[in-house]
Amino acid sequence: MQDNFSQSQTVRKPAVVSERGVVAAQHRCAAEVGAAVLAKGGDCVDAVVATSFALGALEPWMSGIGGGGTMVLYRAKEKKFEVIDFGMTSPAGLNPADYPLTGEGAASDLFPWPRVKDDRNLYGPGSVAVPGVVAGMEAAHERYAKMPWRDLVMSAAQLAREGLLVDWYTTQNIASGAGELRKYPASAADFLHDGLPPTPMWGIKAEVRLPRPRYANTLETLAAQGPRAFYEGEIAQQLGREIAAAGGALRASDLAAYKVRIGNTMAIPYRDAVVHATPELTAGPTLAHTLRLLGLWSPGTSPDASPDATAYAAYGKALQEAYRERLKDMGDADGKRALGAEHLAPSCTSHFNVVDAEGNMAAVTQTLLSIFGSKFVTPESGILMNNGIMWFDPEPGKANSLMGGKRCLCNYTPVIAQLASGSRMAVGASGGRRILPAVAQLLSFAIDYGMDLETAFHAPRIDASEGNVLIGDARFDAATHAALDAAFDYEQARVQTMPMKFACPSSVMRDGTTNSGATEIFQPWADAVAAPGS
Repeated sequence: MQDNFSQSQTVRKPAVVSERGVVAAQHRCAAEVGAAVLAKGGDCVDAVVATSFALGALEPWMSGIGGGGTMVLYRAKEKKFEVIDFGMTSPAGLNPADYPLTGEGAASDLFPWPRVKDDRNLYGPGSVAVPGVVAGMEAAHERYAKMPWRDLVMSAAQLAREGLLVDWYTTQNIASGAGELRKYPASAADFLHDGLPPTPMWGIKAEVRLPRPRYANTLETLAAQGPRAFYEGEIAQQLGREIAAAGGALRASDLAAYKVRIGNTMAIPYRDAVVHATPELTAGPTLAHTLRLLGLWSPGTSPDASPDATAYAAYGKALQEAYRERLKDMGDADGKRALGAEHLAPSCTSHFNVVDAEGNMAAVTQTLLSIFGSKFVTPESGILMNNGIMWFDPEPGKANSLMGGKRCLCNYTPVIAQLASGSRMAVGASGGRRILPAVAQLLSFAIDYGMDLETAFHAPRIDASEGNVLIGDARFDAATHAALDAAFDYEQARVQTMPMKFACPSSVMRDGTTNSGATEIFQPWADAVAAPGS
């Protein structure tokens, strides 16, 4: 492996342990917003709503009100698990003829679809699907929240008005999308300086911020008028006009027609545990297949056992076989609601988890799909929109062919596992196609080896999402590298590099009345935060 990085550097990030509630998120400040809600007596779901909107302001290239997602909830009093699916759908009036093929090969990177003229399905207003985040938060809030909607949304409005603090990681993420962001005036105004990515100042007292006043105004309207403003009121009308004027298919009528799906989890037995995952158009069915295959392997019974080369080989074989099965079929069609070849496409996501002092728990994943989604910020409302149309095959006659009114596919798989010990674990990740391998391994670390979160999150992992190639963490010992190299088309990678070769997971766990939380140790912004208090 040839690269420029130190081979002696080590990174550690301790787990947080508390009798109070814990929020684990990809941005520390968003986790602090959610933890503050818990400290005020809010329910787990109150913290979910506040954290969701805060992440959209603090980490806008990953998620926000212009995107979609799903959540798995556990309600301790009722001992009930459920899914609130707020995934995106294609606009009803979308015309496949507006997406002609160029005949110039694949669209981009590893994306499998043929290229569409002007990449209309990848970037810009033509790539925008109907967003579901606000409706998802509305559904959860109506069912379980204790605190007013306004109070939970206003923190995000204040963060948007204050603006993104520019550090090296901000610059890195904006640079990755700058080529397309500069094509759209409102996007360039929000995220670029003179058409270039902003850079932090060297002086200790100097700072650079990227305020988003138009987005802040929209969030303040959403806070004051409630979630229906986004789908039936002032924001819906404005958003419909903006997308129509820019040439996209989304209309206010699509927003008015949008509905979340609330239902049962997919309960997956694994060893003496039960993993509650999302069904249908997520990676949940592929996780179920992976765990069924892993159930045929024995991790050993030594009390101090930890994953070795045999374990990582078992992970790799199970994941690759599950991916091969998943590639056979896909799409929003009867009998075909399983994730398929879109696992090859790069994407962005934000995952977070919440557990409160009563033991209520949530695993929440929300996304714009690609980093910065469509790269299109609406000129008046200031919303960075998703590019959900990217997930549809532009060739007609397929299960996942592009057409109006279809649900979008997705890679995410938030889960809550009930362990044999009585403990519960909420876990998920960002990283597109790499999410499933990370979630499967973290579940195995906890279920098969009894690891606590700090141990599990410092353990190296493999990735098995790139076809026949297996990627191993460079921190593996020489024997593990050699064994995997002999069994697979094997490559090593460091987890801190970008583009990342491993997912970015986070988790919370409850053992008795003790809560803990952990996040990916190499993600520079992610943190678990306990609710403050005595």
